[in-house]
Amino acid sequence: MPEYQEIQVHTVPAYTVTIGAGVLKKCGQLLRKTVPVCHAAVVTDSVVGPLYLKTVTDSLKAAGYAVSTYAFSAGEERKNFATLSDILEFLAAERLTRTDCLIALGGGVVGDMAGFAAACYLRGIRYVQMPTTLLSAVDSSVGGKTAIDLKAGKNLAGAFLQPAAVLCDTACLASLPEDVFAGGAAEAVKTGVLCDESLFALFEKGTLAADPAEVIARCVAYKAGVVERDEREQGERKLLNLGHTVGHAIEKCSGYTIPHGYAVAAGIAVMARSAERLTWTDGPVAGRICGCLKRLGLPVSAAYSAGALAEAALADKKRAGDSITIVVPKKIGACELIKIPVAELLFVIESGLEE
Repeated sequence: MPEYQEIQVHTVPAYTVTIGAGVLKKCGQLLRKTVPVCHAAVVTDSVVGPLYLKTVTDSLKAAGYAVSTYAFSAGEERKNFATLSDILEFLAAERLTRTDCLIALGGGVVGDMAGFAAACYLRGIRYVQMPTTLLSAVDSSVGGKTAIDLKAGKNLAGAFLQPAAVLCDTACLASLPEDVFAGGAAEAVKTGVLCDESLFALFEKGTLAADPAEVIARCVAYKAGVVERDEREQGERKLLNLGHTVGHAIEKCSGYTIPHGYAVAAGIAVMARSAERLTWTDGPVAGRICGCLKRLGLPVSAAYSAGALAEAALADKKRAGDSITIVVPKKIGACELIKIPVAELLFVIESGLEE
């Protein structure tokens, strides 16, 4: 049996997602398969750095890479232009060239920041994702979406840039606080609702923590297929936004004090109840979805009014003119995109707020 699971993402260029325990200790050796020895700049944050930065830099140096490191203060509130500017200045000061590589070591915020910096610096250099949270492992590290937040809303400035490789060490999950692990579980549950009733059933049985590598691999394999077919989110890839229109609105209303995974969980629950009450589903779905989220310690409601959430959602990048596309669960394992007038969004959210 192979030491690690490998999933190919057939974009242009293609890359490999490597999943397994102990990946970070061998990251230098693994990286040499796709990225020739060069100057590697590792970007991380103040939480992840003390845990894993030395392991990564030691492995990279042993494999022959020259290494520079940069850490910024952890938190969604740092996902902004000021942090992006600091990273770009760091890359310039270290004199990285287009033959060099940037490495994102951390969760979703680090991956977004480092990825966007890689897309901007010298008009684009290679970067590698090394996700350390469940959320970044199952979702944000794969697919090439990079972004920062603006005052008007979440992820409103960014770029598409596929990584050169993704190295996912499942041993990192053991260091996650329970709430952070649960936040990542929300994105995994989302995948089950989207495409795989059997995967969703695993979460209902409570087996996520027992075999995270299998769950991550199944989530990544699904997302890889979607990204291959719709890299720039013109159609099918919009399905991956299940729960995110309301979820991003919850984050914004909270001043980003509610973590992304928790907001998405509540967003999925709101949309499931709304879709069921508006007869958009093929039968009952909300009970199973909300029950599963609750068992994982995730919220299924929002503490904000439908009006406040609808107003916040109007800045969402999924809006197009006077319409907005929402993702509706038809049944567990199948969702569809529905375009509605912006004026109807308030009613849709209102329909799903009450438990």
